[in-house]
Amino acid sequence: MNPELKQRLTASETWRRGLFIVIFAVIYSIAEVVLVAVVVFQFLATLFTGETNARLRAFALSLAAFIYQIVAYVTFNSDEKPFPFGPWPESRSLLPPVLSSPSSD
Repeated sequence: MNPELKQRLTASETWRRGLFIVIFAVIYSIAEVVLVAVVVFQFLATLFTGETNARLRAFALSLAAFIYQIVAYVTFNSDEKPFPFGPWPESRSLLPPVLSSPSSD
């Protein structure tokens, strides 16, 4: 066996990353369910009250950033581990601004 290949196959850092990828794949699946619940609740809140829930919007924005961080990590586009191994993303410093109120289309 090629010594370089053997070294890569036995590198503990790569296997550790693989373990974190599996962990974050499970967390991602849970985050998807939470995202669907947020979307449904926000839709119902808008339907019945005529306006969105600002705290839920802020949470949804940070959840979207969290999901982005997971995808970036598992695709090797980032070496920073997302929450719970890093800080939870703050909604204020992320993504473009959201609407202040729903449009009346």
